Amino acid sequence: MSGQRLALTFPGQGAQHPGMGRAWVAGAGWSLAKRAAEITGRDVVDLLLHADETHLRRTDNSQLATFTLEMVIFQELSEVLPTAVHPLVCAGHSLGEYSALVAAGILSFDDGVRLVAARGAAMRAACAAEPGTMAVILGPAVEDVEEAAASVRAEGGRVWVANLNSPQQSVLSGAEDDLARCCGLLGKAKIVSIPVGGAFHTPLMTPAAESFRQVLGTVEFRPGHAPVVANVDARPHQGGEEWPALLERQLASPVRWTESVRTMADDLSCDTFVEVGPGRTLSGLAKRISPQVERLTVNDPERLPALAQTTTRDAA
Repeated sequence: MSGQRLALTFPGQGAQHPGMGRAWVAGAGWSLAKRAAEITGRDVVDLLLHADETHLRRTDNSQLATFTLEMVIFQELSEVLPTAVHPLVCAGHSLGEYSALVAAGILSFDDGVRLVAARGAAMRAACAAEPGTMAVILGPAVEDVEEAAASVRAEGGRVWVANLNSPQQSVLSGAEDDLARCCGLLGKAKIVSIPVGGAFHTPLMTPAAESFRQVLGTVEFRPGHAPVVANVDARPHQGGEEWPALLERQLASPVRWTESVRTMADDLSCDTFVEVGPGRTLSGLAKRISPQVERLTVNDPERLPALAQTTTRDAA
């Protein structure tokens, strides 16, 4: 392969939308949706085809549906990519980290489904026990958002920066009143609420992490064929025994996406980022973080031929 170093990226919860699986039912990858239903005993096909926005927004539903669709799309992508083209590295945003681990060969699809289903159930239970919410903060530097959150915590509040998405985009997460107080300290920042019922990637998710630990110990983390850049430290990790601890920490720790993109673009010299899954949020973030990289999205079957032509040309 000449001149192209691929990074595969996978979006997380929030990328889902009603009917997002309909465009993919005719492909060979659709069999994975049926397999996910067999493993979990849940109607994953219905989630991908017929669930309305409210039903799909529920934490366990959105996570299972988004992961499964990303694996369907990845399977279709694998069919059209030339055999000479392999990702140098994979990464996923929050939930998307599980898709990245399967794409890198570190987790099997079956084990990925089991983990995602258990993760969604654990997080839903934690949300019921300790309600919270999240909000996107656009404009202020991450340091300013972290300072505002720290000032609220100093007064007994419970709010944290949960996602460091780009130099000018952060996500706050915590108790609803405390998050509102923190937003009030951020002046003219643009604030977009996220319709979730929990404070993801904060210490309020510690009970979910503790219950999830047992499930993590039941699956095999294989050597894999590519590293995955972990959310918690923005560093590439091969398969092996360190991943259970990384995934447990991820539930209650911030997603360091800005650093992760820079690791792939700068440290690993990836020049092409391929976003696999619904939407194009990660491609937009990559443009802001590392504008020099080429960005491709695979969110519709019609994009597959063009991507295949691009990679074939570059691999020639």
